[in-house]
Amino acid sequence: MAKLDQWRPRTSDIPTQPGVYRFRDDQGRVIYVGKAKNLRNRLTNYFQDPQVLHPRTRHMVATAASVQWTVVSNEIEALSLEFTWIKEFDPRFNVMYRDDKSYPYLAVTMSEKFPRVHITRQSRRKGTRYFGPYTQVWAIRETIDMLLRVFPVRTCSPGVFKRYQAQCRPCLLGDIGKCSAPCAGRISADAHRELAQNLCEFMQGKAAPVIRSLEEQMKQAAAELDFEKAARLRDDLKAMTTVLERNTMVLEDGTDADVFALACDELDAAVYVFHVRGGRVRGTRGWVVDRVDDANEADLMSALLEQVYGDVPAAEQPLRGRPRGQAEARSVDDVAHTPTSALPREVLVSVEPADRDALEKWLTTLRGARVRVRVPQRGTAASLMKTVQENAQQSLVLHRTKRASDLTQRSRALEELAENLGLEAAPLRIECYDISHTAGQQQVASMVVFEDGAPRKSDYRTFNIRPRSDGTPPDDTAAMTQVLQRRFTRLLAEEAGIEGEDDDGVEFATGPIDPHTGRPRRFSYRPDLVVVDGALAQVNAAEKALTGVGVDLPVVGLAKRLEEVWVPGDEFPLILPRTSAALYLLQYLRDESHRFAITHHRRRRTKAQTRSVLDGIEGLGPVRQKALLAHFGSVKRLRAASAEQIEHVQGIGPALAAIIVESLGTDREETRND
Repeated sequence: MAKLDQWRPRTSDIPTQPGVYRFRDDQGRVIYVGKAKNLRNRLTNYFQDPQVLHPRTRHMVATAASVQWTVVSNEIEALSLEFTWIKEFDPRFNVMYRDDKSYPYLAVTMSEKFPRVHITRQSRRKGTRYFGPYTQVWAIRETIDMLLRVFPVRTCSPGVFKRYQAQCRPCLLGDIGKCSAPCAGRISADAHRELAQNLCEFMQGKAAPVIRSLEEQMKQAAAELDFEKAARLRDDLKAMTTVLERNTMVLEDGTDADVFALACDELDAAVYVFHVRGGRVRGTRGWVVDRVDDANEADLMSALLEQVYGDVPAAEQPLRGRPRGQAEARSVDDVAHTPTSALPREVLVSVEPADRDALEKWLTTLRGARVRVRVPQRGTAASLMKTVQENAQQSLVLHRTKRASDLTQRSRALEELAENLGLEAAPLRIECYDISHTAGQQQVASMVVFEDGAPRKSDYRTFNIRPRSDGTPPDDTAAMTQVLQRRFTRLLAEEAGIEGEDDDGVEFATGPIDPHTGRPRRFSYRPDLVVVDGALAQVNAAEKALTGVGVDLPVVGLAKRLEEVWVPGDEFPLILPRTSAALYLLQYLRDESHRFAITHHRRRRTKAQTRSVLDGIEGLGPVRQKALLAHFGSVKRLRAASAEQIEHVQGIGPALAAIIVESLGTDREETRND
């Protein structure tokens, strides 16, 4: 840990313009990113007497070994660059508002010829309208089921749509009136798009015109004695009324707004948000984060809005920061520049964020229209804010209870593990390995990492097992030996700066941190404990592999049958009590590594099963394969084609066409001989 006097820049060297700064530790990792209207004023605050600093700020400065900055033109540019760096480097001392789950949205794919309504948790895509988020999937399904009576937009996947389009007949939904059946030609593309557009407008809160139209049609049908049509319209009207009743009007002016409330204590900050569209609550979200700096509530709210809206596609080109002085030559990444409706026209907050004017300008740039950020003082908006604030406060209380229980359990597990295994200290970083295959085929291995008793999924890794020299797959013990050798050989190389390359031809890197990105390398950190899935044979093989590489680390194995813990060289296993927190942690590790290995194995097996005879032809990649199949329709027709006919396919030249004819001809002859 470097001393402050060794790396602190001279005050006169720090510019007074707006900018973004980042602190690094002695290994080059970015540990904190911040912005300032005046870089000199802000940075000198960090270099005063440590005793007057907040404890978390003091810890950050003590951990830092250098500081760099980038001068920008204005506050909006600084805000954009700060968000980019926080997202890229994931600094440990910045507050990160990560939700603990994904939320479902109702999506309408307006970019397709025949728009589709579906439920998704995926990231936003250009040309798709999103409504939500919702807290429950069943709530969206019921909403869609009712709205399809009035707006029979297609809901089938592209594959199902193409299949019924080829058959020129509708599916069951088309027969029962919940789809207009564009696949069977019952409705034109323009008319179907108009249905989808009307559905979007209804979801945006513009329901009054639709309801008036249905009422007029129902009365007219009744006057004409067409009672069947009138009854159908009555049921449609009832369905729409039910959807509206489930979303109580909370803002009388029917406005669009996101309502954010913050509840804080010394350690945590709870956030809750209501998404209001058309004056009605369309969805809610809530999450809790650790407070790792001394930011006040205004700074926390500012960081919250930056991170919530930072991934929204921009309507205009963002500004670029140009480095000066000590700054690095780094700029804000380009983003998609399309107008967006993901941002409401009002953002209501429980506390006014720092740099509110800059935030409003930035959000206005993203939305392509005016966005107001304000604290509601009276009326329905203030009442709604009080409700959101109560939800945030309840989330914080619940989190405190869970946090105390969880930290106590994890600490007890690590202490019991150290005591039972005779370790000098609690194993703060544990790595667990497992092998997965089907009858020896498509062998893979997984490496899962737990830090402080909790999964660290960003450090998970998978390995494809290499076959023996004679082409046969190794057994599980040999596969585990191979994986450990590969993992710890690279660890030693990155720690000691060993030159050369591994068996895959990948050069060894020097040092645990990538100097270009500031991120840890693939295998940067040494574990305190290695766990393998197996009994004594696997544990002894694992220890032998580590010893052969030159790594001295404790190794244990967990056998599935009786949940025994095996230690290398011991004739009998260690039996932990069934209620032991240490045993539960080992089981969690083992099950997680097993799940991760199986997931990777299934992906690899599926990929292998979808191989084609075209895969073996040199120079014929996926794009050209797709072009050939699209042109000829099948491999059988491609086999019957001549080289001249194959040349007509885009991307296929005479030489490649000759290779294709020769390869497919050889394949046909081999099939006949068999």
